[in-house]
Amino acid sequence: MITVAKFIVIAFGVFFILAGFVMLLYPKRARQTLRKAGSTNFINYAEITLRMIPAAALILYADYSKYPMVFKLFGWFMLATSIILYLVPPKLHHQFSNWCADMLKPFYFQLLSPFAFLFGVAIIYCVI
Repeated sequence: MITVAKFIVIAFGVFFILAGFVMLLYPKRARQTLRKAGSTNFINYAEITLRMIPAAALILYADYSKYPMVFKLFGWFMLATSIILYLVPPKLHHQFSNWCADMLKPFYFQLLSPFAFLFGVAIIYCVI
């Protein structure tokens, strides 16, 4: 179980690195993807359920990571916010994601991309 959690956490870090590349190289596509959050029941609940997987992995692997408390806090935060999102109507979730996409112009995605890279690398570093 711990080995599976470890690889899920590593995959989560890789996901952030890849998201950083998308944000840097294809900021309009990143913005379009943000607009889709909560757009349909399937997308809404699939997105929330999928984010619960790395959240649980962070919690399970925390004691084996370089920063156990950070992993636990971040994992529990992701899990709690996922549960809250299950209770929020998908239409409201979608409206919020559109509001965020309106605020975040493509240039801002490019400015934020290094943080996605760093976050992904930091997650992997804490596991390896």
